[in-house]
Amino acid sequence: MLSNIVSFLSSGENLVFFVCALLAIGGAIFMISYTQVVHMVLALALTFISLAGLYIVLQAEFVAVVQILIYAGAISILMIFGIMMTKHHQSDEEEPKRPWHNGLLFVGAAGLFGIIFYVIQKTELPTGEYPKIEDNTLEIGKLLFGQYVIPFELMSVLLTVAFIGAIIVAKREED
Repeated sequence: MLSNIVSFLSSGENLVFFVCALLAIGGAIFMISYTQVVHMVLALALTFISLAGLYIVLQAEFVAVVQILIYAGAISILMIFGIMMTKHHQSDEEEPKRPWHNGLLFVGAAGLFGIIFYVIQKTELPTGEYPKIEDNTLEIGKLLFGQYVIPFELMSVLLTVAFIGAIIVAKREED
């Protein structure tokens, strides 16, 4: 088992994949473990950025840039604005102590990681020739601004209207 891990990590690409995967899983675990909403958003942003790193390893540069711009940037900022615009009543009640919680959480996460690693090592992936596209960002851009330009623009208008509506509803509740 240890020799499989060493051989897996011998490649730089596999090492980057491993680090990004651990950061994504760690960010997700921190996100559900934290109790303060701002810390949750920061852990979620770490997960989003780690996923962008995974997309880069998979040679999907466009998806990685969109992941950073839309999710790590816009969604995280939108969540922080939502937190700032709403009123939070923090209770003074102390959370009950759970001494075994963190240990069981670690054992469960390590067990899940071991199972997933074992399944990935034993899976035979199909090999074959796939057409190589030199610049996938250019091809996606041609599709977005060619065949799908009207749905793309309608989506931007819909998102703008939704954002303005959210601001109006938030201001109305404030009064």
